[in-house]
Amino acid sequence: MMIAVDSRSLVRLAAVVVATALLLAVGGCSLSRPAPVKHSFLVDPPAPAGMSRAHPGTLRVGAINVAAPFRAKAFVYRTSPLGFEADFYSEFLVAPAAMIGEATARALDRAGTFAKVIPPGALPDGDYVLDGFVSALYGDVREPARPAAELAITFFLTRNDGVSQAPFWSREYQRRIVVEGTVPEGHARALSVALGEILAELARDLVVAVPSGR
Repeated sequence: MMIAVDSRSLVRLAAVVVATALLLAVGGCSLSRPAPVKHSFLVDPPAPAGMSRAHPGTLRVGAINVAAPFRAKAFVYRTSPLGFEADFYSEFLVAPAAMIGEATARALDRAGTFAKVIPPGALPDGDYVLDGFVSALYGDVREPARPAAELAITFFLTRNDGVSQAPFWSREYQRRIVVEGTVPEGHARALSVALGEILAELARDLVVAVPSGR
């Protein structure tokens, strides 16, 4: 006995077969290709050398702002004179502004430049406030055989006396450190070295900028 099947039923059956095959194919791809995983890195500069004398006052690390192209957590690489690319799979564990602000307070505290150093966001206010602006924070890969980490920070020091409005001291610090090893890990290590050198120089400069007793 023969069963009659109309053309519309055949079309629906074919559509179901095709959809099932596509789902199985996609499922097979997802099983054989695991989703990409992001890698997070922390910039951890070495502690600077201790100062022979400390200012008796208190320093508060204020706002550390970062230029817009480098403000996000993703690593940024310079690929041409005007070209930059963000690395979706490699990023800072902490946003750059917070990471550099906390590292600055920690380094100055260990250096003993002031009797007390207050980290960003903490109370009370200090006798002096140190703000900063990060204008460069990227990996330079324009020469693939010799990548480097670029870091530039300008610091501003203000008296917190209720009268002063403008900084009485400022200086820009720049470092370019050659990356050794694979780029993401090597980039983080090079930035740690760059930030460590900058903060060590900053600690020495602050001793001169704010002589004891002022």
